[in-house]
Amino acid sequence: MNKPLIFCFLLLCCNLALARVPKTFVTIKGDDFYINGKITYQGVTWNGHRIEGLLFNSRMVQGIFDDENPATRELFKYPDTGKWDPDRNTNEFLAAMQSWRQHGLLAFTLNLQGGSPIGYGNHGWVNTAFDEDGNLKKPYLQRLKKILDRADDLGMVVILGYFYQGQDEHLHDEKAVLNAVDNATNWLLQQGYHNVMVEVDNECDVKYDHPILAAPRIHELIARVKAMHKGNFHLLASTSFRGNAIPTAKVADVADFLLVHGNKVDKPERIAQMVTETRAQTQRQIPVLFNEDDHYDFDKPDNNLLSALKMHASWGYFDYRLQGEKYEDGFQSVPVDWQINSERKKGFFNLIMKITTGK
Repeated sequence: MNKPLIFCFLLLCCNLALARVPKTFVTIKGDDFYINGKITYQGVTWNGHRIEGLLFNSRMVQGIFDDENPATRELFKYPDTGKWDPDRNTNEFLAAMQSWRQHGLLAFTLNLQGGSPIGYGNHGWVNTAFDEDGNLKKPYLQRLKKILDRADDLGMVVILGYFYQGQDEHLHDEKAVLNAVDNATNWLLQQGYHNVMVEVDNECDVKYDHPILAAPRIHELIARVKAMHKGNFHLLASTSFRGNAIPTAKVADVADFLLVHGNKVDKPERIAQMVTETRAQTQRQIPVLFNEDDHYDFDKPDNNLLSALKMHASWGYFDYRLQGEKYEDGFQSVPVDWQINSERKKGFFNLIMKITTGK
């Protein structure tokens, strides 16, 4: 063997040796979630309700946030430095993850185009991991990889959204959307992540610039993600709908799990009704998962979280900073304080710790 071939062989061996071996595998059986072949919260019940198989989660979509618009970037500066810093944001996210896990949180939602950094609405900022042709931007991938690797180490699942309304317009056309789906899915598969579930876009029934991202056609992209394989493995995929809306039958037919939102749902009994209506959209037994709900009342005997778990549906916390609140409040409002240090955050995390551990 000549020297160049020997060098290439040794380089290949080094790369294989350094390749990350996944530790966390999420799977679904019926309407239950499993991690590493073990049902989640195994054996746990709460007030007679089965908790095992659920996936308590929180909306943490700004973990890789940046704003490429210099006209709006200053809106997101840190109060202590007077500057916005995307790497600081991700590093502080990483530092907080273990405490979330210790409180019983098994999953969180990220998004490659984030979410509204003021809670609701978009006003000119540019936060997207895709360029106009659907190619992935390296800085976003570097931040994303850090979070996915840490989640893998902690035994956590990441619900990764690809698109967000108000940012999808930065993609040139439908071909760019398809490229973005393919590039993101291929990257996840090649990196070997088995702890990621895909939310193709957030609330597909609100206004998107590209018809393929809207509710009547979004099932095409769910199927596209699922059709892409590495060996015999494909990523679990779905999409979400606006608050108080029910997934369409087309989505229910192709999705691996069904995402619903509790925004605009003020009465816990409606949460239970939504679960029933969502399950009626398909004859398959698959999980129902709320990954966004901005209703709390965690100190009360009835709230949206408890209503969901009583129906054996997973529930996700959506927390943003209201006008006049402190920097500590809100996991979605940028800049984000990722620690569990506001009364709302403590209310949520203490309740799921109590539910999942009895402590």
